Formats: sequence, C-alpha cells, structure tokens
Amino acid sequence: MSKPIVFLFSFLLIAANSFGQEECLLVLRGKVVHEENNEPIEGAYVWLIDSEKGAVTDSQGIFRISKICQGEQTLKVQYLGHKDNLEKVNIQSNMSITIRLMAEDVQLEGVEIHGHEDALLTTNTVSGIYGDELRISRGQNLGETLRRIPGVTTYSSGSSIQKPVIHGLHSNRILILNNGVRLEGQQWGADHAPEIDPFVAREISVVKGAETVRFGPDAMGGVILVNPAPLPVKGGQSGEIDLIGFSNGRGITGSVGLLGGSKKIKGLGYWIQSSSRIAGNLQTPDYMLDNTGAREFNFSGALGYSNSKLGTEVYFSHFQTTIGILTDSHTGNLSDLESIIENGRPFRTPDFTYDIQNPKQNVDHQLLKLKGHYHLADGAKLNIQYAFQRNHRQEYDRRRGELNSRPSLDLVLFTNTLDLSYNHQTRKNWNGAIGFQLIQQANSNIPGTGVVPLIPNYDMFNVGFFAIEKFTSGPLEIEGGLRYDFRHVESARVNRGGVLQEDVFDFNNFSAFIGAMYPISRNLTFNTNFGTAWRPPSINEQFSQGLHHGLAAIEIGNPDFVSEQSFKWMNTLNYSGSKVNVELTGYTNTIKNYIYLNPTEDRFVSLRGTFNVFEYLQTDAFFMGTDLSAIWTVTSHWELFSRGSIVRATNTTEDTFLPFIPTDRLETGLSYNFQTGVSENNSKISFSNLAVAKQHREPDFDLAPAPPAYMIWNLGFQTSFKMGNDKLNFGFQVTNLFDKAYKDYMNRFRYFSHELGRNVLIKLNYEF
Repeated sequence: MSKPIVFLFSFLLIAANSFGQEECLLVLRGKVVHEENNEPIEGAYVWLIDSEKGAVTDSQGIFRISKICQGEQTLKVQYLGHKDNLEKVNIQSNMSITIRLMAEDVQLEGVEIHGHEDALLTTNTVSGIYGDELRISRGQNLGETLRRIPGVTTYSSGSSIQKPVIHGLHSNRILILNNGVRLEGQQWGADHAPEIDPFVAREISVVKGAETVRFGPDAMGGVILVNPAPLPVKGGQSGEIDLIGFSNGRGITGSVGLLGGSKKIKGLGYWIQSSSRIAGNLQTPDYMLDNTGAREFNFSGALGYSNSKLGTEVYFSHFQTTIGILTDSHTGNLSDLESIIENGRPFRTPDFTYDIQNPKQNVDHQLLKLKGHYHLADGAKLNIQYAFQRNHRQEYDRRRGELNSRPSLDLVLFTNTLDLSYNHQTRKNWNGAIGFQLIQQANSNIPGTGVVPLIPNYDMFNVGFFAIEKFTSGPLEIEGGLRYDFRHVESARVNRGGVLQEDVFDFNNFSAFIGAMYPISRNLTFNTNFGTAWRPPSINEQFSQGLHHGLAAIEIGNPDFVSEQSFKWMNTLNYSGSKVNVELTGYTNTIKNYIYLNPTEDRFVSLRGTFNVFEYLQTDAFFMGTDLSAIWTVTSHWELFSRGSIVRATNTTEDTFLPFIPTDRLETGLSYNFQTGVSENNSKISFSNLAVAKQHREPDFDLAPAPPAYMIWNLGFQTSFKMGNDKLNFGFQVTNLFDKAYKDYMNRFRYFSHELGRNVLIKLNYEF
C-alpha cells in the first residue's frame, strides 16, 4: 500500500509545480456564510464581474474560481433572502476570502432556513457525510456510517455495538457533539455505543485532529459532529419518511421527520422526528448468533426563534435501546471458556427469534438544550448554551432465580454543561473567539444489583477557558488557540473488603494548537496543524474492579494513573481537478502516559461463570499513519473511488505493540450513473471491495491470534423519482455479497464468533 501512496504524493508535487503562478492562472478560493451565525451557505452565486467568471458554493459554503488574471476585480455575491455583497478585491496571487451575507427583511415563499449551529471553521482536517451519501447510509448505526470516512474505523463488541475510532483512538478520547451538545453517557465502555439516532442528522462531520482547545480534554483524539437541519425562520413545511428492511436479523427500521416555520410569526421554526428499529438474531455465513436481537425507539424535537439581532432554540431528544449480548460469550466454567476460544465459534445452534434474554443491556438517554445568541456591533456575537443530560444504563447477567430479573450493573449519570463565548468577526484580517465552559457530572450506582459495582459513585466538576484567533492574508490562513482546564473528581465506593473508600482527585493542564491552510496552486491545497492535548484518567481506568457484563470480562483499574499528554502533527494535501479529486493525510501522535486495556493470562472463576481478565496499564505510546481518499470521474457515466487508512502504534516504553489498533484497510469501488447532467430521475449502481489486512503487530499476549486478512464485496443501487413537488428515493444494498466467513481484529467478540454474513437492505425514502 506504500507504493501507491508514494506515487500519489509525487503526482501531487508535480501538479503543484506545473501549475505555476502565471498571470491568468490565479485562483480565488473562499467560503460564504451567514453573518448572524457563521453557518455555511449552500447555493450562493459568486461572480467576478470584470473577468466574467463565477461559481456556486457547495454544501460547505466553499467556492473556487480559477484562471483569474492579476489586478483589481469586482466581486459580487448573491443569495436569495440576503443583501447582495459587492466589493473590490486586489488579486495579485492565489487568494482565500470569507464572505458573510446579511439576511434581508423580505417576504419569501417556501421554507427559508437560517441555521443556529455555528459552522466549525478550523484548519484541522475535516471530512463529512451529507446529501445522497448520508441517505444511502441510513439504516446503519453511527459507527457503521462513519466507516465511510478514511481514518475512521470501529471498535466493536459483537455485531450490534460499535464505537467510532479515529486514527487509533476511541471512547473517552473522542468527543461526539449531538446538535452542538457534547454527548455524555458511560462512553468509557467498549460495549457502550453512542446514544445517537443517525436519522436526526442532516450532516455528520469528523475532525481528525485534536480539538481540545475548542471543546475540552475529551476531544483529544478528534470530534464527531452530528448536526440536524437548521430551523426555518419563515412559513412553510417539509419532511421525510424512511422505511428500511434488512434480511440479516429480519429487521425493519422506520423514521418520520417534519421541518417547518410559522407563517404568522416570522422567525419561528420547529422540527420533530421519531424513529424505531426491531431486529432478531443475527447470522454469520455458517450459524445463527444466539440472543443478538435489538429494539430501539427514539424521538426528538426543536423549537426556535430568530431575528436580525437575537436567536433562541430549545431542543429535546430521547434515545432508548435494548440490545442482546451473545449468549456464548458468558461461559459456565474454565474448560467451557477455553473450548469456545479454541473452537472460534459457538457450540450451540439456536433457532431464529426476536426474543431478547439475559445477558442484555438497556440504555435510556435524555438530552435537553437551551441556546441563545445576540448580535453586537461590527459582526460580534454573544453565545450562551445550557444542556442537561440523563443517561441510565442497565446491564443484565445470566443469574439464578430472582436475581436474574435484576440488573448486574445499574448506573445513572446526570450531566449539566454551560457554554459561554464571544465571537468577533471582521472582513479584515482577524476573527476569533474567547469562551468559558462549565461541566458538572454525578454518577450513581442504583442499589439492589447484588454485586460489587464495576465503577464507584462519583462527582465531577470541570471548568475551562479558551481563546482562538484566525489570521487571513491573501491565500494564507493561520489559526491558533490556547485553553486551560481544571477538573475536580470525588469518588466513593465500598471495596471487596466491605470498607468505604473515598478518593479526591484534581487535574489541570493547558492545551494549544496552531494550524495553517495554503492553496499551493489553483488545484492543490495544503493544510497543517500541530496541537497539544491532554486527558485525565477516566473513572473506569482508575477504579474498575469486577465483571463488565457487556464484554464478558473482568476489568481491573489503577487509581494511581496520571493524565495523558499528546502532541499531534497532521498534514493534508487536497488536489481538486475537473476529473480527479484526491485527499492525502499523514500524521504523527506522541502520547505520554497512554492508558490502555490489556488482556492477561489470568481467568476469574465465580458462581456466575469464568471470565477473561483485562488490566488497565499506562505507558508512553507513538502513533503514526496515513489516510487516502480519491475519486476519479472516468467518463460522464463511470466513476472510480478509493479510500484507505494505515495506523501504526507502539508502546515506546517497552518497545512492543499495543492491543486493539486498527489494521490496514483499503476500499475500492466503481459506480455507474445512468443519467448525465441534470435529471429528475437519477439512478446509480455501485460495486465495491473492502480489503482488510491481518494485524501482524500484536502485543506479546492475546487470548487468541489475530484473525487472517479478508476481503468482502458490496453492491448498491439507488434511484429517485419526482412526484410533483415531492420525491421518492429507492435503494437496494447487499453487504458481504458472497457471504464470506471472516473475523475482524477490532471486534472484542472475535474470540467467540465470526462477523455477519450477507445482508440485503431495501430502502424507501419519501421527501415532501
């Protein structure tokens, strides 16, 4: 895989040199955003009057005009419902510019949308899923959806529970923002999937670099932004209905969403949405997986009001799921455990059922957000946001008698967050923000489980202050930031000796970053970002002392752990031509005091069964890797795409490899568009291959050897039909087309079972 990357890098350098700064080969690159909230504007018309050249902004608000001559030009920007922007620009070299449009007080027909969520303008590498690609991914959980982005994989516990992994980091090192709110559940567990309904998203973005300055210590490994459609501010209504059936698990998923604005009260908008899912036992190519069904029910809604000065929003979401845990992962004695690991698959052959028995997990999550912003003079803005979250997690083990109806793990987590910030925006060279963040958290073990809690009760208080500034001069953008956080944690538990143990911890540190973006030529852009980040140890890493039921493993923590400290440098080259688009990212990440969960040779035998023992350890680590994404439009019908990633991670203290690091992967596909140009009925068929290498860089001990490399094939077909003003989209997908039996190294249940076999999905989406 290294030779193609070297070849690609050489090609990009040749392209950069060949597109020299000739007089009429200059490039104007820019971004058009709403002045009131910095949200990107899609479909804005950008025109250089003197050169008679123009462009239309994409979904990120970005435009590019090439082959421009040197000299002063008149730039005009237009967007429906906004005041025209007319200004002079002196173009002597490749330039980058940000244009902010002000809403115009005119009456328009239909639904006009002004978002309340600020766009994340960063020099870090950002990749997103939106539009048709997001619709195609519907019916999958968040982890499966994010695997479409190079550098993002998943850490799994069976086939139903998946956590996103960015450049080898996951769990408490990855921050997920749900509609602008940091998602706070029991995210420390490998079997604790994010409590997010992907149907709420209009766009899902991944920031691959550390964003601790903006968001705090939990953003050490990256940020995932799940953004719904912004609220309308004028009269009208639109909506979507989704219905998806899938063969593996014989399941069905449905969602209904409605977006609208008041015709009587200008500026008042609303959004409501609900989804549900049911599935039974899942199937590998050769056998059924017992007790792997799932139930899910979600709903959310928002109400907001905005005018030229003020914007307000209230948002509420409820997420509820019940997930069955593979029965064969809980064994009765040591010989059974050793036998199933040696066998590599369950011994029992169950029938299909929708019933979910113990072991299982129930998760219930509520989120309430109140947000407001106020516009000051000269483009400045004040922002305030308060959010409350309640997360209730219950995990059930297989026990005898009355105890079987009680959860073995029963946790309730309450989180309050308050964010205040001041943004200054100017058409001159500088813009930025200063802010304050407060997080208060309380975790409680509900009595009555009959077992010693895996983690203690605790109270956490975190306060952070940050400042970010961005300088733009011609084609160059430079951004830097600094943040200070203080965290106070108080914990209490009764240890195995029956003694009350109380502990108090204080952590504090600075984080900082500096980044730059420079368009080397009219087609080639270079991004670089260097950031320091830190993360205090999580409560489970300090105090785990028993059976983690969802993983069927004993976990042991260490209260003497100190904070992690990382230094990450990331560079991205982006080539955008008329036929070829390529993005290549390389990074290094040095992490001091890195905390990881390590398998041991010990086994724990109890009345409830025999379990493998995993221990949290701390060491110094070094990560490095590359991500590649490429699209080649071969003809007006044919398109070839490829995306891949490589991660290398070592324990530098002991000169060994770290466990649970993603293996090399490359996905390549070919698609055929039946129509060309603009058409009311668009149809597309695609065929792709995912190749995943064997993990040869294993730690000294693991419960079973790394599984062999594998290849799977996928097939997809999408078409759409105009129905008056409405639209019907139809999709047909087949994953693991040839029903191949394989195991993935990043699945904790690979010791007990294989991955899923063939899955056929039929999708209907109705837009009205």
